[in-house]
Amino acid sequence: MEQVQVCIVGAGPSGLATAACLSKLSIPYVIVEREDCIASLWRKHTYNCLKLHLAKEFCELPHMPYPNDSPTYVPKDQFLRYMDDYVEKFHISPRFNTLVESCMYDEKSNCWNIMARDIVNDTILDYASKFVVVATGENSEGIIPNIDGLQSFQGEAIHSSSYNSGSDYVGKSVLVVGCGNSGFEIARDLAVYGANTSIVIRSPELIHLGMILARWPISLRLVDFILLLFAHILFGDLSRYGIVRPNMGPLVLKAKTGRSAVIDTGTTTLIKKGDIKVFGPIHRIRGNLIEFEDGNERYYDTIIFATGYKSTTNMWLKKDVTMLNSDGMPKNDFPNHWKGANGLYCVGFARRGLLGIAHDAKIVASDIQANIQMILFD
Repeated sequence: MEQVQVCIVGAGPSGLATAACLSKLSIPYVIVEREDCIASLWRKHTYNCLKLHLAKEFCELPHMPYPNDSPTYVPKDQFLRYMDDYVEKFHISPRFNTLVESCMYDEKSNCWNIMARDIVNDTILDYASKFVVVATGENSEGIIPNIDGLQSFQGEAIHSSSYNSGSDYVGKSVLVVGCGNSGFEIARDLAVYGANTSIVIRSPELIHLGMILARWPISLRLVDFILLLFAHILFGDLSRYGIVRPNMGPLVLKAKTGRSAVIDTGTTTLIKKGDIKVFGPIHRIRGNLIEFEDGNERYYDTIIFATGYKSTTNMWLKKDVTMLNSDGMPKNDFPNHWKGANGLYCVGFARRGLLGIAHDAKIVASDIQANIQMILFD
């Protein structure tokens, strides 16, 4: 069994940010990653046209800004280069293809016993760690909803994490299920490439301005009121196109539910032109025929589910009753979400994107340092 000071599980932005912050404090760690690369969700499971949804100043990882010539909204390829440069700068060396299967606190040794599997060699690796940082994130596994008749669909049905480009769907009839940022951007990408595009919208929405205002000592509800006023001026009433704003404003919505407000990249223009059709919830599926709750029916070649992700932490983190709930998300709301008992922490679970990751990584590293010093003085 290898003895380690800190074990970080996950080499996405959360794990890398934590590693960098620990390095700045000269705290040794190991970082294990089930995939064969860093930022695997971004590298392998995001569509080509993706850009960061917030301005770059709200998406920096600790101790390293973006290059001055980076655009305000950083595209996927440049973000991945930023991540690669981040790893090089802080000399981060994840142990790839290492899947954590069990992590449990041992009260006798006052350590976390971690059993991991080397996927390539099919061997077991055992670690004993004083501190564990869960950095697998909120988006470990894609969610596909249980829709009546989905198993009968004869075309392609995929999660948005498997979508790359609209160039693969030229001339096809495609239904996008989900009206978050991914759903809107994929629908636009499909329509631009000539797919016959529809989108299912249940209830979807100047976020840069909102992030700036949120730094001021004013309530999120007041910020939301200002944003919704500007949105109405810019976009008008979109309800006749099937887009109805939720009762909560975008910042309160994110804080309470984790759902992000939609940042329009041209999709609403295509909806108004009729290039993207809008439908309400699906009633059921019969073969390639989709029946909607409002009585409409249409045939589709492909369904793309932009229906979000879930945490899978509870599959391997055993007997934790202090930090995460049954959904693998923090029991406590921000800013008190990041710490459990016995040296257990989480980074990237605050539902605040990259800005939340930077906050969590700094505070977790500082708390680990304080605990190490306490042990030394004892």
